[in-house]
Amino acid sequence: MLDGLEVGGNHAQSVGFSTDGFATTPTMRKLHLIWVTARMHIEIYRYPAWSDVVEIETWCQSEGRIGTRRDWIIKDYATGEVIGRATSKWVMMNQDTRRLQKVNDEVREEYLVFCPREPRLSFPEENNRSLKKILKLEDPAQHSRLGLMPRRADLDMNQHVNNVAYIGWVLESMPQEVIDTHELQTITLDYRRECQQDDVVDSLTSVEPVDGKTNGSALSPAEGSLNFLHLLRLAGEQGLEINRGRTEWRKKLGR
Repeated sequence: MLDGLEVGGNHAQSVGFSTDGFATTPTMRKLHLIWVTARMHIEIYRYPAWSDVVEIETWCQSEGRIGTRRDWIIKDYATGEVIGRATSKWVMMNQDTRRLQKVNDEVREEYLVFCPREPRLSFPEENNRSLKKILKLEDPAQHSRLGLMPRRADLDMNQHVNNVAYIGWVLESMPQEVIDTHELQTITLDYRRECQQDDVVDSLTSVEPVDGKTNGSALSPAEGSLNFLHLLRLAGEQGLEINRGRTEWRKKLGR
């Protein structure tokens, strides 16, 4: 179901943006500019069953001076029920210098023509969870999976790790007893550093503290719901942070 969010790339290509996976406009390509993900938030209310047909609506719009955003709404095609929502923030980067760059008026005009005329959010609710700050996971982590390495299928056209691979790495350090009894309900990822094909990554997971404290229990006020913090970092002495995450898990039906 998470792979279905790649329909955003299909949408970008269908309106004439590049087919290289970066959804760049003509001016962006001329100036060697690309979009990179800064934050991703996904909420899944119900997983589709085998043979279910889903409908995915996606759109992009401006977000500040150096970025844009893309939102998704996922529905059960037969009933119209919303079974998932997602939002993401992207920033513009110079492909050569790897430095962030402001969105100039020419680039903005090229993509705004395909955006809603009025601001539209997949999470319009005030103080919704997509806005929640992710606390940094402190050492020592309660669970870990060390020495992860990118596969060829994990790399984009620029030989950097793609967004879906990061989600998989985060889940690698989840305790098996949670995977067996719960299903992923919400995931939020903050992307802080690029990961390349020769990098080695450590995945760390701990229970999310409640009111600044943790006693080893991940239980949230919603009975049966579990909350965790995650950290992906480069292996080695420096341990540079790649990705910071937060997940919520609900008990599987019948468990």
